[in-house]
Amino acid sequence: MEINLGSLLLAMAPPPGTQPDPKGEMIKLVGMLGLMAVMFYFVAMRPQQKRAKEHAALLKAVKAGDKITTTSGILGVVLSVKEKTVTIRSADAKLEITKAAIAEITERGSEKSEA
Repeated sequence: MEINLGSLLLAMAPPPGTQPDPKGEMIKLVGMLGLMAVMFYFVAMRPQQKRAKEHAALLKAVKAGDKITTTSGILGVVLSVKEKTVTIRSADAKLEITKAAIAEITERGSEKSEA
């Protein structure tokens, strides 16, 4: 037995000649809006929050010697880490960037001990 959308809507419709119950219609409307809000949360908001948490963990884990890629595509090696900024070396340039500009850590480096 196959049920299509048309037959489902026909089965939900009130019998001919009767008026739909306004309270029932309002409950259906509120229920559909609530269902759409829940779906929006799971489709759009929750994955974004998960990515934000992962990025925050990545920023906490960055240390000197790591090879990174910035959001603008610059590849570099971390020289030092401050509270809000990171100093990197890219080719012959030394740059100071904000931590938020780090897109990913491409390779973990070993911290060199200076004696």
